[in-house]
Amino acid sequence: QVQLVESGGGLVQAGGSLRLFCVASGDTICISTMGWYRRAPGKERELVATITSIGSTTFADSVQGRFTIARDDAKDTLYLQMNSLKPEDTAVYYCNADTKQCPLYEDEYWGQGTQVTVSS
Repeated sequence: QVQLVESGGGLVQAGGSLRLFCVASGDTICISTMGWYRRAPGKERELVATITSIGSTTFADSVQGRFTIARDDAKDTLYLQMNSLKPEDTAVYYCNADTKQCPLYEDEYWGQGTQVTVSS
């Protein structure tokens, strides 16, 4: 089993910055790719950014150049640095961990989410 706990969300004005954290626990050796997703009110959950175990990253077009993703496997922590925030970035942000390399477990795990609200 893997547990993911996000933190760092909050209320910020447009143009501001926030840094999200996701701490993993349990059998973290099973984690390969990690990612951040978000769900805005009335919308489907969408990919924000991913990072593989060797540090390769992908970003949604809407956040490219504004957000960065990083991980520290020694601390079992995933980060999302969000700069130049816009009201449309308002959403609940979720941490995701791919655990397919441990076939006895679920294919992926999710955190409980952290709210990010950007005021105009």
